[in-house]
Amino acid sequence: MSFLRWFLLLIGVNQAVFVSSFAQQNINQKVDSVLRLMTLDEKIGQLNQYSSYWATGPVSQETDKLKEIKEGKVGSLLNVRGADKTRALQEVAMQSRLRIPLLFGMDVIHGYKTTFPIPLAEAASWDMNWIRNSARVAATEAAAAGIHWTFAPMVDISRDPRWGRVMEGAGEDTYLCSQIAKARVIGFQGTATGNYDEVMACVKHFACYGAAIGGRDYNNVDMSERMLWETYLPPFKAAIDAGAATVMNAFNDLNGIPSTANTYLVREILKDKWKFDGFVVSDWGSITEMIPHGFVVNKQQASQYAIIAGCDMDMEGRAYISGLKQLVEDKIISKGLIDDAVRRILRKKFEWGLFDDPFRFCQPDRENKAINNENNRFLAREVAKRSIVLLKNQHNILPLSGNQKIAIVGPLAKSKRDMLGAWNVNWDNNEDVVSPYEGINTIVDNEKIVYAKGCEVNDSIKTGFAQAIKVAKRADVIVCFVGENANMSGEARSRANLQLPGVQEELIKRLSKLGKPIVVVISAGRPLVFNWVSNNVPAILYAWWLGSEAGNAIADVLFGKYNPSAKLPITFPKSEGQIPIYYNYNNTGRPDTGDPKQRGYHTGYIDLSKEPQYPFGFGLSYTNFEYADLKMSTNEFGINDSIRVSFSIKNTGQMQGEEIAQFFIRDKVASLIRPVKELKWFTKIPLKPGEKHTVTFNITPEMLSFYNNQLQKVTEPGDFEIMIGASSSDIKLKSLITFK
Repeated sequence: MSFLRWFLLLIGVNQAVFVSSFAQQNINQKVDSVLRLMTLDEKIGQLNQYSSYWATGPVSQETDKLKEIKEGKVGSLLNVRGADKTRALQEVAMQSRLRIPLLFGMDVIHGYKTTFPIPLAEAASWDMNWIRNSARVAATEAAAAGIHWTFAPMVDISRDPRWGRVMEGAGEDTYLCSQIAKARVIGFQGTATGNYDEVMACVKHFACYGAAIGGRDYNNVDMSERMLWETYLPPFKAAIDAGAATVMNAFNDLNGIPSTANTYLVREILKDKWKFDGFVVSDWGSITEMIPHGFVVNKQQASQYAIIAGCDMDMEGRAYISGLKQLVEDKIISKGLIDDAVRRILRKKFEWGLFDDPFRFCQPDRENKAINNENNRFLAREVAKRSIVLLKNQHNILPLSGNQKIAIVGPLAKSKRDMLGAWNVNWDNNEDVVSPYEGINTIVDNEKIVYAKGCEVNDSIKTGFAQAIKVAKRADVIVCFVGENANMSGEARSRANLQLPGVQEELIKRLSKLGKPIVVVISAGRPLVFNWVSNNVPAILYAWWLGSEAGNAIADVLFGKYNPSAKLPITFPKSEGQIPIYYNYNNTGRPDTGDPKQRGYHTGYIDLSKEPQYPFGFGLSYTNFEYADLKMSTNEFGINDSIRVSFSIKNTGQMQGEEIAQFFIRDKVASLIRPVKELKWFTKIPLKPGEKHTVTFNITPEMLSFYNNQLQKVTEPGDFEIMIGASSSDIKLKSLITFK
């Protein structure tokens, strides 16, 4: 590169940085100008958020919301949907003294009108591009409907499938969850400059909500600081580094202190150490819920603790609006705490262009064009089929040929509402959702299909079994759709029993006695326990809840129009007694050797193997992949070096497919016991039959690092086992490296 070209490039970079810095400085000046005009009541009003209608928690006392908006006592509304409605309410805000616009927020978790797979299902794709596309479509539709802000992504690590909200996250692994957190934030926010197709992301729940004891929602969390920093905080940090505009407090306490009042979490880590300049919103009523926690005596004290800790906005708690003013006047808290919170909120309103044009997101014409259009549906189908995990395929039953007579059986075969899953945006009409039956019917003619429901999802009535068996006898192959109803996972939907609900398993047993090929398709929001099915049914697809295009995506996989590539982002247990269960556990002084004679003298169970039914990272394909040719640039390196790794993957089957290769490390000996393996990198490779591809990546010192007891990130000298494979339990290539 010539000096002149280098110089011009440098000027361009510096100019871009200067423009960005200047724009931010300009916004800060505007924020300060507005702040100087505000009364204390108006400032507190900006920290107050009300819900318009549908609630996710106990509804506080109703007030005259329109009157309060006109008085400048409301800064944000949630659960308002539609360009006309948001415009009407924004017009009310324009009648306030300072004409400060409202922020409209909503739980757009996995799509707005076009519904995508639940987040846990999307995580099974291990495909950051498609996950980002999913969030982008959700943002485009929501923004066109007048929404500025989504309460997503949820980045809580969870190792307990009993917890209902496991469906809303990305599973058990810190590295995978961090990559997905980044992708979703970028998808929602785009350039984060308030374009018409961007919404503010809200990273939740800060922190450790997924570690609730017993998998019971809202429950306590007891955790070491090292576990906090090493396992549970990294996805939040990844989201903040990606530019997340807002963060939400968690409902739980952490080691005895409610997260909403946890100064260490919010003020010290998030705002000071990580330099987060967005704002923090409470979860629904979590400020006032510190009263039943037994942490505060009343709303005023709850407000005091929350604002000191760094919670900037009160979601439907009515605590700040009723308690903060007296706290300032009594000099219990400083006005500076209020000003800091207001600044953060006003800054986002300026960044999203709402002061320039409060109605810029409220355009019905754009709403009509953006929502549920053909392109969005195409993308939803693409993401959905990439989220389906092939768990078993004995005798190559799948893919189906299309020439067979097919018995479609099961309570979820014709379901539309259940395909949307939990935490979907609630619409009156779900007729545009494609059921599994409809998806199959687009590929197979009517005369090739017979159908019977068989039973409901969750009751004990077996009268439908006879009809199911009757139609199955007329078919060449049986496809049985079972699982959970959509309301069986999600918030406040913890389950102690993870078996297939009702009599669904018994229906499958009866059908299996016919001796015909049978495929079981399971739709659920969490890992279920289905050991008999796993051991006796030849073909199993785990379809989660896939959204608007569920039926088409399932049909694409059943008939081989798409070769399944998904891998499990969370471990599936054999029994609830194994929970919590996860792949990257620490070894003990008496590790399990697999020898049944040793049972009782190791960390397994006397009545059950400790091995899961399906391990983290597991997922089959209609083709086969061969791993070979592991090479490294060196076996020893230091703090300023890296190791170049290469290996080959070959498609040895007859069908095009995609393989997700996973790279794990194990620190053999360290100052603190390290996990038996840790995911540090992965890649997704498309391969034609017979095609071979060489994969390369670098091992860096950072990959080998961990937090010591002083919470310092260290990379210690020693030997490390490196493992490359198709899952956490299917390691294909191994080697040893030394860090000096």
